[in-house]
Amino acid sequence: MDKIKCIAIDDEPFALEIITDDISKVPYLELMGKFASPAAASAWVSKVDLIFLDIQMPSQSGISFLRGLKNPPMVIFTTAYEQYALEGFELKVIDYLVKPIPFERFLQATRHAKDLFTLKTERPFVIVYAEYKQVKIFADDIIYIEGLKDYVKLHLKSQEKPVMTRLNMKGILEKLPEPYFCRVHNSFIVALDQIQSFQKNQITLQNIQIPVGLRFLGGFMEKVRG
Repeated sequence: MDKIKCIAIDDEPFALEIITDDISKVPYLELMGKFASPAAASAWVSKVDLIFLDIQMPSQSGISFLRGLKNPPMVIFTTAYEQYALEGFELKVIDYLVKPIPFERFLQATRHAKDLFTLKTERPFVIVYAEYKQVKIFADDIIYIEGLKDYVKLHLKSQEKPVMTRLNMKGILEKLPEPYFCRVHNSFIVALDQIQSFQKNQITLQNIQIPVGLRFLGGFMEKVRG
């Protein structure tokens, strides 16, 4: 696997040194630069796969900086403040680390980045039997999966008509790459990166409302929170 090219942005020199030292301990990360402000790092954004980004900085907040990026790379927020977690979810950051950051927690976040990097570069897929033939479906093409007794429907980004295959929910879930999917109801599995918003009992993705079953709520919230 290629190394994940990353940069670190933090206005506090000590915090920046800790992050860069932690990065040096992870063999699949390659630090391309460290910066005291978003402006200083702007030229590097398009050249890297991952940003470790502080939130509260005097020149520009990390949230404002990220909102202004058209095609942002993966982002891990590193902050002393917990109250911006919801904004982090809305901006689809891959993790939210609260300072002081234990190295094991840092490593957990980078492993998530590694999984996503692998997904983007290698495109995992599933093979299902549909319409009397084996069909290859890329995991990142799936929006959600709907269970219908002994069949499931795979709703895809690439086509309007869902793919129907003779599998139960447990069977299709075993085929899907973790941690990108989550079963949220007896009849629904969702792709986590397609979620636009969620409430306690409902998820919105692609302007479609999916119910969240009470027995699946705990597992879903655990996945969403990291």
